[in-house]
Amino acid sequence: MKLGVLSGSKKMENKFYFKCITCGKKYSSNEVIYLCPECEKDNDKKIPPKGVLKTLYDYKRIKNYYKKENLFDNLKENNYIDLLPIDSTKSLSFLKVGKTPLYEINNLDNNELPFTVFLKDDSQNPTFSFKDRASNLVSAYAKENGIDTIVAASTGNAGSSLAGICASQNQKAIVFVPASAPKAKLIQIAMYGGIIIPVKGTYDDAFDLSIEATKKFGWYSRNTAYNPFTIEGKKTVSFEIFQQLNQKIPDRIFVPVGDGVIISGVYKGFEDLLKLDLIEKIPTIIAVQSQGSDNLVRNLKRDKFVSKQSHTIADSISVDIPRNFWMTKRFIKEYNGEWVSVSDEEIISASKILGENTGIFAEPAAVASFAGMLKYEKLGKIEPQSQNVVLLTGSGLKDLTSIEKQIFIPKPIKPNLSEVEKLSP
Repeated sequence: MKLGVLSGSKKMENKFYFKCITCGKKYSSNEVIYLCPECEKDNDKKIPPKGVLKTLYDYKRIKNYYKKENLFDNLKENNYIDLLPIDSTKSLSFLKVGKTPLYEINNLDNNELPFTVFLKDDSQNPTFSFKDRASNLVSAYAKENGIDTIVAASTGNAGSSLAGICASQNQKAIVFVPASAPKAKLIQIAMYGGIIIPVKGTYDDAFDLSIEATKKFGWYSRNTAYNPFTIEGKKTVSFEIFQQLNQKIPDRIFVPVGDGVIISGVYKGFEDLLKLDLIEKIPTIIAVQSQGSDNLVRNLKRDKFVSKQSHTIADSISVDIPRNFWMTKRFIKEYNGEWVSVSDEEIISASKILGENTGIFAEPAAVASFAGMLKYEKLGKIEPQSQNVVLLTGSGLKDLTSIEKQIFIPKPIKPNLSEVEKLSP
């Protein structure tokens, strides 16, 4: 079958609907909607927003349409269109988003590991970050609905991703960034033709201003934990992991966490597979945060959310108010997830270990997940023979400033062999 159950040339009505994670109210899919209109009224900027919407599908209909033994193969053949809130994959960018490699690692520093580590390298997306998955889907939805201007707040990755995908789709990208955003990422946005609006303040200040602008000017927002489709784009990584492991789930997955949208996307992808009876359980998913910006994991067991100002080299996961806190908390509780925080020193050390052992150069925010895995190993929390996936979400070339002080580059020598002999090990 070349066409999915809910796809085709004619637009299918009610392919998906939204459900508010706070009040449980359901909304149809025939109009642009961000947060639950009822719950949004009571939101306070000092705490994570309530009323975040989850996108749901007619899972029973999908199961009845395909034969059980070929269900996932058919979903894969159709590029998962049955589980995406768009009508056609032709609406997606022509750039190669997703389908990133999963590398198997069996030793580190010449020591054989008693367990298996798989590195899911999403730095190989078009703009070198995981965020392309969300931008691609948001752009496709905008394209199908005649929208040509998309806005986002970003510390850099989401902004450069949106600008790059929009450039490929002939759409306009407007990006609000905090003044501290890494220059390399701002250059990326500019090179893709995105409009940069620097904000004197934090990411959260940029986020709030972008929402106000969205409402004022009628732009379409790509903001994470605000536009529910960002989670739908990011969940495709779970489908790929399942596919690359021969339709089996790993024992655990380490995910870098800031707003909580990437980890919610990972959960949502496996939850879709669970609802389709393709898996019997969801892997143990570990939320990894920087100790300098642990506002999500630190509040998981608190009755009242308390924020503290973030200070970390991992700028892409540096967030004072994690916008998708409530959904992440619910996922972790429902599916017995775990969490760990790592110091900037542990992130820097992990960056070096990763680079020297694998040839993969990841930015600090991305390598936090690898640091989390190393910490779990040190604590004896990874069972022998287990399979563990580490999600690497961005290239190290995106943020050189934060690590350049940790790297020694020798001074130039005179161009003769005697000088080389002095340096020989």
